[in-house]
Amino acid sequence: MHLIHEYGLLAIAAIIGLECLGLPVPGETALLAAAIYAGTKTDLNINAVVVTAAGAAMAGRMIGYLIGHKFGSWLLLRYGHYVGLTTGRIKLGQHLFLRYGGKIVFIAQFVPVLRTLAGPFAGANLMPWRNFMFANVVSSGVWAASYGYAAYWAGGAFERLQGRMVVFLVLIAGIALIAGAIFVRQREAQLITEAERAIPGPLGLR
Repeated sequence: MHLIHEYGLLAIAAIIGLECLGLPVPGETALLAAAIYAGTKTDLNINAVVVTAAGAAMAGRMIGYLIGHKFGSWLLLRYGHYVGLTTGRIKLGQHLFLRYGGKIVFIAQFVPVLRTLAGPFAGANLMPWRNFMFANVVSSGVWAASYGYAAYWAGGAFERLQGRMVVFLVLIAGIALIAGAIFVRQREAQLITEAERAIPGPLGLR
């Protein structure tokens, strides 16, 4: 709140942008604090807060995507075998982001930690950039508008409710990740075969 009071929209943009780029900073907390501040003070406009938050989230995640695409893919190809990532498993990851990347990026925007990792992971798994950009714009806009205006109108009550929502979302995300990991493990051979058909030939940057 002190940073927002001192630097306004610049602080909001910096914190949210860095979180969506891939750094562990409290972007969602900054959005909520700024929206509540805008609801009680006259020197910060809620529309400007929402637009700034959406733009910073889009820009940060785009940079994270580019970093993941340039360096993450290379790291997977060169060092993936040290952690059990075979060629088939790397192709499987690329295949999943090819088919479901938009849904992954959208849902991740509303879940702490996943929001931070979505951009770099999408880039590292070579998600098509047009699909990524569409999901990035939509998810950032919906997230900023829904959380920003809700906090603006409801104030601290929404912040307290949002805390419980985050716990629920993290729990659901954790269950989904575990269930997904079990599903992939049980059907790994079949899924890798599908990925090989979808992405034939040797691995490499696209």
